[in-house]
Amino acid sequence: MAPIFILGGYQTDFARKWAAEGRGLEEMIREAALGAIDAARVEPGDIEVAHVGNFIGELTTGQGHLGGLLVEASPAFVGLPTARHEAACASGSIAALAASADIESERYGLACVVGVELMRNIPGAEVARHLGAAARVPLETEGVLHPWPALFSRVADVYAERFGLDRRHLVALARANFTNARRNPLAQTRRWTLDDDSFAEHDEKNPLVVGRVRRHDCSQITDGAAALVLASANVAARWARHHGVPLPRVPRLLGWGHRTARMSLEDKLTAGKSAYVFPHVHGVVNDALSRAELNDIYEIDAAEVHDCFSITHYMAIDHLGITPPGESWRAVEDGTVLRGGALPINPSGGLIGGGHPVGATGVRMLVDAWKQVTGRAGDCQVEKADRGRVLTLNLGGSATTAVSFVVGAQ
Repeated sequence: MAPIFILGGYQTDFARKWAAEGRGLEEMIREAALGAIDAARVEPGDIEVAHVGNFIGELTTGQGHLGGLLVEASPAFVGLPTARHEAACASGSIAALAASADIESERYGLACVVGVELMRNIPGAEVARHLGAAARVPLETEGVLHPWPALFSRVADVYAERFGLDRRHLVALARANFTNARRNPLAQTRRWTLDDDSFAEHDEKNPLVVGRVRRHDCSQITDGAAALVLASANVAARWARHHGVPLPRVPRLLGWGHRTARMSLEDKLTAGKSAYVFPHVHGVVNDALSRAELNDIYEIDAAEVHDCFSITHYMAIDHLGITPPGESWRAVEDGTVLRGGALPINPSGGLIGGGHPVGATGVRMLVDAWKQVTGRAGDCQVEKADRGRVLTLNLGGSATTAVSFVVGAQ
């Protein structure tokens, strides 16, 4: 792939309730876009194209046409070509792929990518109903109070049936995400107080949602936005000379993968005879590693994965190739995927601890990857990731859409 450089990124505080401040999607987009442009040390007028990722803006706010809303962020954006992209929880990653394609095609040299979602302006039950639009409607949603916990509880059932599943390992992953989030000044749960009962089968502190899923197995309902500035090789070379930065030190998208499976979970679970529960997810990671010219996952220094539920985090471990299929528990027990391990996952706190503004999540992962490889991750920094490589894995629906990126220096 042609080199695509990351010049800067920005994330809003995921603990904020924007509607309570009298603000909405427009202000969120403005803060993220201008924050990323400032971090990239470019001017709004330098941006040549912009892409927005968002899932349910029309349903939660009545506002669509978010590419047009981005133009309101700066007078310099008037006339800017923009587009909005939707792929459920992978919307932000699809926006990043679209911007990358624009750069690779040489249509444009400098792109802004924004992911945004406003969900805490309406009651939680209403949000949950709207989020069900990413499932197969009405097959997986009609008469179901909590579609997503129910669907991912089914994923846990499949692991239990095929390989065996010990809840202790899911608890360890959930606890790790909340613990990592305490180090992250932008994480939604950084000030939460949780004790052992919060992770136990305690019906008050960790109530059952459905099936195998309890409250603290779940990612959060979050307001948030994140943004990136991507550049072509020519633009990045000029930028590097201007700022006195060696071009090899400028992070880039080294590889990517993108696959889409069938809509319903059961259709995915009954397809083929792969040892992997979701073979296309394993494939998308291999696609990203291959395009980055890496031999295996252990050439990655850290990963940000889509832990919409603790079982999804567990699934990501073996699908990344860290363990053989069904043996994710090994990497939990030996600490491989925990802070300080050989390949720490979600040093930011992930979706469970950090927050999950659906349309922003894929972009947020890339922002955190950019921070890690440039040594800007603060207390979340993975030491060996500075000037190393970080992989992202972003999923939409019941893993229907899967997108992976490798971020690093050449």
